[in-house]
Amino acid sequence: MKRTGAQIFVESLKAEGIDTIFCYPGGATLNITDALTDISQINQVVVRHEQAAVHAADGYARASGRVGVALVTSGPGATNTVTGIATAYMDSIPLVVFSCQVNTMLIGNDAFQEADIVGITRPCTKHSYLVRDVKDLARIIKEAFHIAASGRPGPVLVDIPKDVSSAVGDFKYPEKAVIRSYQPTYVGHTGQIKKAMRLIMHSKRPVLYTGGGVILSNASQELTRFAEALSIPVTNTLMGLGGIPGNHPLFLGMLGMHGTYAANMAITESDLIIAMGARFDDRATGKTDEFAPHARIIHIDIDPTSISKNIKVDIPIVGDTRNVLTQMLKIVEEEKEVYRQYHRGIADWTDKIGKWKKDYPLTYQRNDTLKPQHVIERVFELTKGKAIITTEVGQNQMWTAQFFKFLKPRTCLTSGGLGTMGYGFPAAIGAQVAFPKSLVVDIAGDGSIQMNIQELATAVQYNLPVKVIILNNGFLGMVRQWQELFYEKRYTWTRLHSPDFVKVAEAYGAVGLRIEKEADVDRVLKQAFKNGRPTFIDVHVSPEECVYPMVPAGASLKEMLLV
Repeated sequence: MKRTGAQIFVESLKAEGIDTIFCYPGGATLNITDALTDISQINQVVVRHEQAAVHAADGYARASGRVGVALVTSGPGATNTVTGIATAYMDSIPLVVFSCQVNTMLIGNDAFQEADIVGITRPCTKHSYLVRDVKDLARIIKEAFHIAASGRPGPVLVDIPKDVSSAVGDFKYPEKAVIRSYQPTYVGHTGQIKKAMRLIMHSKRPVLYTGGGVILSNASQELTRFAEALSIPVTNTLMGLGGIPGNHPLFLGMLGMHGTYAANMAITESDLIIAMGARFDDRATGKTDEFAPHARIIHIDIDPTSISKNIKVDIPIVGDTRNVLTQMLKIVEEEKEVYRQYHRGIADWTDKIGKWKKDYPLTYQRNDTLKPQHVIERVFELTKGKAIITTEVGQNQMWTAQFFKFLKPRTCLTSGGLGTMGYGFPAAIGAQVAFPKSLVVDIAGDGSIQMNIQELATAVQYNLPVKVIILNNGFLGMVRQWQELFYEKRYTWTRLHSPDFVKVAEAYGAVGLRIEKEADVDRVLKQAFKNGRPTFIDVHVSPEECVYPMVPAGASLKEMLLV
């Protein structure tokens, strides 16, 4: 059946079951824009900046587990997506970003609004395509979605020239993608898994160290069952929050630079680390030479290039985390009595960890000023943990990781690897589109919210009742904290002049609220959570509050600065 390239694009998305695209139009998109005009099956959310389109698609993907889709125009429209694409790449989020391009004959001629977006994004995508012939379009789209969602997920870019979208060709959507050079390993090697289980059985101080791979593989239930079966304490990375309920007795909290005392000490004194879907990044390990000095390491990951990349491991297992955990649980089930004995054999270790948790809990000093930690604690209590939380990047992100107990996977959406300011608000919009009836809250700073504050217009236009809690301390807080601790309080470039966020919200047609004292926190939050409208809550918090614990750069995990 004959179709234009634009029609092939639309029909291909329908065949993939895509229900939402986040987009921004331009001259090069016109053929596709027109083809989408009468398509009711695909919700089209027009943002105010292309970076936000990708972040919104990213938030949609993280919250739903489905592939996020963005569509932008050529040149600056395409280059504006790079930060969003790199954010998704670092955190292994499945996206397909469609950029439209100038006509094929103009590519390489420095034409108006031309940019080599395939070349630009090559280092931060799983794969990038330039479609040169309409007959290849359907196949490429099929491959793009397959690559984005399979193996270690990630973003894929497809660049479609305007003359390709107008050209006519035969349309038949492939039933499956066949890429001979790309064959991810999903099932772990049985021999390696048995070795790992034997090593676990001989350990006395084990720790489960889990990351975003647990969330991405939907392995949260299996992780919890495995930890409970063996009574092994669990710590996780920022990306792994929600992989085990935040109030679970075996949960130690997050490890690393702003991790809990119990988590960092458990890693330091352990004799065995079972790493699952984590990549041993520098924020988690601290000084690599002194990371887990007494421990042997089992590393489970679907990406073989992540294994022994930063920290040498003893038993590598390549495979999908959920599949490998299922295989490990089967061994536990087959040898129940043996593992019951193991459970009892590490009682001294679990008692020691329990004492660390009791003696060194996450805390902060209460005084006459409004503390950001208190606000986040109240958000958790008032929502009972039944909210999708996004964050920006900075102190707001770390306080959220510490003081909001994430009870379920896919409820903590944050930029971990790249650390992208401006991520949280458009990501919240994407999550709200995915779950229109859920409470979605972006916890932001007064600096980071201004990176993509224009998306308030998007939230208002589409009646997306996203709540943005702005922890307004008058600083770029995390940089200021480093200046306080290591640069003698020389606050160069970190003091902020910000607008009246209440008036900004009202100018956009949203609700603006303000909190200036602790006594008003609950009342205002309840009002915001029930009003059914996009809402900014400007919370004036203590200006020089710091995030603790903190491991200084270059120090080991045991060298924590405490409150």
